[in-house]
This record gives sequence, C-alpha cells and structure tokens, in this order.
Amino acid sequence: MENKFKLVSKFKTTGDQPQAVNELCRNYAGGINAQVLLGVTGSGKTFVMANVIEKLQKPTLIISPNKILAAQTYAEFKSFFPNNAVEYFISYYDYYQPEAYIPSSDTYIEKDSSINDHIDRLRLKATSSLLERKDVIVVASVSCIYNLGSPSDYRNMCVEIVAGVEKPRQELLNELVAIHYERNEIEFIRGRFRVKGDTVEIFPAYLETAVRIEFYGDFIESIKEFNPLTGEILSKKDRTYIYPAKHFVTTEPKLESALKTIKSELDERLAVLNSQKKLLEAQRLEQRTKYDMEMLSETGFCHGIENYSRHLAGNPTGARPSTLIDYFHEANDDFLIIADESHISLPQIRGMYEGDRSRKQTLVDFGFRLPSALDNRPLKFNEFERLIKKFMMVSATPGVYELERSKRHIVDLIIRPTGLVDPEVIVRPIDGQIQDMMNEIKKRVEKKQRTLITTLTKKMSEDLAAYLKEKGFKVEYLHSEIETLDRIEILKNLRLGKFDVLVGINLLREGLDLPEVSLVVVLDADKEGFLRSESTLIQICGRSARNVDGTVIFYADNMTGSMQRALKEMNRRREKQTQYNIQNKITPRSIIKAVHDLDEFRNIARTENAAEAVAETQKEYITPGNIDAVIKDIEERMKEAADILDFETAAALRDKMLDLKSMRSKSPRGQNTGKAKAKTRS
Repeated sequence: MENKFKLVSKFKTTGDQPQAVNELCRNYAGGINAQVLLGVTGSGKTFVMANVIEKLQKPTLIISPNKILAAQTYAEFKSFFPNNAVEYFISYYDYYQPEAYIPSSDTYIEKDSSINDHIDRLRLKATSSLLERKDVIVVASVSCIYNLGSPSDYRNMCVEIVAGVEKPRQELLNELVAIHYERNEIEFIRGRFRVKGDTVEIFPAYLETAVRIEFYGDFIESIKEFNPLTGEILSKKDRTYIYPAKHFVTTEPKLESALKTIKSELDERLAVLNSQKKLLEAQRLEQRTKYDMEMLSETGFCHGIENYSRHLAGNPTGARPSTLIDYFHEANDDFLIIADESHISLPQIRGMYEGDRSRKQTLVDFGFRLPSALDNRPLKFNEFERLIKKFMMVSATPGVYELERSKRHIVDLIIRPTGLVDPEVIVRPIDGQIQDMMNEIKKRVEKKQRTLITTLTKKMSEDLAAYLKEKGFKVEYLHSEIETLDRIEILKNLRLGKFDVLVGINLLREGLDLPEVSLVVVLDADKEGFLRSESTLIQICGRSARNVDGTVIFYADNMTGSMQRALKEMNRRREKQTQYNIQNKITPRSIIKAVHDLDEFRNIARTENAAEAVAETQKEYITPGNIDAVIKDIEERMKEAADILDFETAAALRDKMLDLKSMRSKSPRGQNTGKAKAKTRS
C-alpha cells in the first residue's frame, strides 16, 4: 500500500493499552462504528490513538476542544508520524470581530480581522494534502465544522503542470489568476507568482518552497522546486499541481450562474422590504449587493465572499455548507473521526449553529445581508452526525450522548504505565473547613508540592486567595476574567514554585498538566450542579493524579448522587491500577515533566526555549568534517519549531545556522582549522 501510516516511537504499548488498541480495531472491523475510549489522565490516550490509526490505516480527523490542546496534540502526532502528512487546522484569526448590527443603538460593526499568515498556510496545506495523499492526519479545533467552500471546486480548479507537454505561457498565467494567485514581480511571497521571459515562478499558498516553470516556446521544458529565499534548486519534477490560494473558489460557468441567482434573490428581497416600507434597509441592501456582484464579476472575489457561498456552490436554500469533513469525503469516504475530550468538544459543536444564526438573522432583517448569508454557517449537530463514518470519542468522563451514540461500546484505558493510582478522596465536614484546609496546605508546602482549591464563584476565589495571603501563604487566583496570557503565566509560575496555592473555578478541570500538584481541595462539594457534577468532580480529582502523593479533599455535609457516582468510579479505577501494580511489581512514581516542555506555556516561554535550543548546539564542537551534518540537523529543527508555531526558537536556530554557514564559507574545505565552538547571536 502506498503512503502507509507508520508509527515511530521508542515506546511500546503497555498496561491496558494493547487490549484497548486491539478491542477498538476489532470493533471497527466488526461494523461497530462508534466507540468510547475511556482514558484517564496519564494513561497514554494519545499513544493509543496513534496505534489505532496505524492499525486501521485510515485518514483521520482529530477534533480538539481548543487551540492549546490542538497544538499539543499536533506536536505529538508530528513526532509519532514523521513520514506521514500530519496537518494542523484551526481558526486562522489572531483577531476576529464578526460583522454585526445592534438595532437598539443603530450601531453597525463591520467585520474586522487579523489573519495569521502561518496558520492560513497550514490550513491550505491540510486541504491540499487531503486531496493528494492517503496518509493524512488532521488535528483541528471545532472550526472544522464551519463553511469552507466546495472541495470539488477546489480540486477541479487545481492547475496541473507537466514537463514536456504543450501549454502556452499565457494559458498558465490565466489559470493562476483564476485560482486567486497574484502577479507581483517585486515581493515574492506565498500566493504570488512572477514572470521573467520564458520562466514563471510560483510560490504555492500552502508550501514553504516555490516552483520554477521554464518554457521553450509553448512547451513546458522543466519544472524545478527551489528555495524562494536563496534560489537554491531543491529538486526537479516531472509533474506538479498548484492548488487554489483560497478555499472559496469557483469555475467561470458557476460564477456566471451565481451572479444570476444572487440578482434574482436580491430582486425578491427588495420587493419584500419595499412592501414592508423598509426603504432604508432596501437601499442599503441594494447598494452593498450590487457592489459585491461587480467585484465578483471583475475579480472573482469580494469582501465577505463566504456570504454568497450557497450561490457559488449552486446549492438550494437551506443546504448545509461544505466543511473540512467534506474534504475527507472528497478524498476517501472511509476515514476516522476522533473527538478528543469529547465531553467538551461535542457540546461545543452542538452549540455553534444557534449562536451564529442569531447574529446573522439581525443582519438580514436590517438589510445588511441577503437571506442566503444564513447558509454561510457552521454545521448543525445532526448534519455533523450524518457526516461521521467511523467515530471515536475520547474522554475520562464520557457524557450521556457518548454512551448513547456508542451504544455503550466503552473501551477502558485506566492503567497508567507509571503505576500512579487515582488519588485518594477524603470527605470532610464543612464546619472548620478553612482551618483544616490550611493545615493540609502547610504539609504540602513543606514537601515543596502545590495545591489547587476550587470554589463555586469568582468572588469567593478572590476573597479566599486574599485571606490565605493574609495568613502568610503564597497564593494566586484564576478565573475567566483573567487574560489568557496572564492565565498561562500564572500556571507556569505555579509549576516553577513561585507560589504554592492556586484558587479557581471550573477552569481547573481539563487540559492542565501539573505534576507538582499533590492536593486538590473541593469546597462546597455537595452543591449539586454543573460545577459539582459527577464528570466535573472526576476531572477535578484528575488534576492530582500525576503525583504519587495525590490526595483530594471534598468538604461537604451531604453525600450527593454525583459524589457517590464519582467516588464509585474512582474506586473502580484505583482497584484496577493497584491490582496491575501488584501483578507487575510496579512502584508508583510521580510524573516528571520540565516546564518548558509544556505546549500550554509555549507562548510565554518562547525566549527561554530559544535560548535552550541554541544552548544545545553550543555544546557541539564544529569541525570541517561534521559541519554540513550539524547545519542540516539545525535546519530540520528550525522547520519543526516553525511548524509548531514556536517562531522564537525557529529564529534562534536560523541565526545559528547562518553563523555556521558563514564559518563554513570562510574555512577552506579539507583544511583542519581546529575545533571551534559555535557562537550565536541570541
């Protein structure tokens, strides 16, 4: 089989990982297409997912509930599958203000956004890889259910270039313009092309290398891949494909048809508005729509083109939009979808449609958009369900939907290779809880361990943090009103030991990897509700599951149903892990993880990571015999850092590489110049 998935790892499956992989694959082969992987913190869920992909040999879409977890998962899968196409698909906006209208104050807010160029390239690379290869894994956020334009149009408008075949130069240039490539002879960046006599150079929107097409008359003489910065020829090709520079593309016949249907809808809508005496709204709609139609007619593109996507695709009113999942269907109808942390990601997908609809309906009602703009939307949940073939829902606390969808086909992954057992849970009365809690915190401080305290309200978290500070504890609080970057800084400082206690609300549940935490305190554990539900309590307890001394204290006067179910499930997991430890003579040990290894802290620790990356190469002594190999290694690490968005590290490695190349050019080949320690600019 071509393009086979090949998992590369020094680790082997252990604990209940082998049984989980075999059971999941056996069930899929037997026609069970929806399953739950019940994986606890530290059990190796990602590794199991990777093994399942290798065994099934199917393209896979992994949906993460947020960008941080998506970045972490992407980095892990890039290391597991270095020879396959592992792609990253998240929202490409650094800043996004959607178009909106507030009738009460007659305020129109124009769409404003700042697109991250690197993420835009990765999104285009994901879709082009899906149409070119069989061995594709895409790690995405829930933005993968948003309108993306027709995958068939995207494929059909791909420009094929074949060496030795007749193709007039002007024909190629026209084709490039039709797929939104811009001619620019001065600034050669992705999504542009330039012409020098019989040579056309194209910088594909989704690659980091460019393509040089050399003509001899009307024949394509050669195709060369080259470095757009240095001009160095990297390879020669017999054939290449240039995919569109934007996802919203359409053929000329479809565009002409779309302009007719847009005009027809505009006439109908203007008649309705005029009959309702909404003259201002009618005038506003007519001016905007006719301007957009003129732009589409002249350039094939307009600002807010996605609002006309139904017309461009030729779909009927109310038709669902095409999304990233349709690109999987377009390439290969047999693929796997994994919902990571499904108890969060699936409710997010379920809620996307209504929130988007209410904002757009106001724009339509007041003449800012045609009604067809409502069809530029995320998928409804039932539409998402119909697109699923093989489905894996991964969670330590699967919800009702996961259990019903999978018909209770639940595969356990609750044994941790480290031997760590689910933390002991102690239930204590509320009376005297603060003094008792402070005594427990002091024990952890003496051991240089950390404590998490969860409250029910923001005010309580702030007040409790202030009280503990008065008592001499080093403490901070964390809740949703704190800026994202400040939150990351707080978590990093907790791990570094700059303070010992963190007070927060439900933000302490998922996605926090804090091995130093040995105590979790749950105040008001008997207040039944979302923040004290069975799944929430289990997730909270999991925050201390990476420390061998992990303990959880519930302060409660009553034993609620959620507490009983949570304790029963955690006891089941404890018993299974304990039995495994005894049988295999394993002594539990805490997980040790360097702070700079955490992707959650990557944005804050970029400078530190860059310094460390360069420091590693400073240990290497350079000789004329090994300098080429060292340069190549640094260049590969630079590209890896850029792929996971760690640009500071990439920049430091680039400077290091340039220094070494300068050293090589000044040192005669074959002459022993002695061992010289590399210098850096960082």
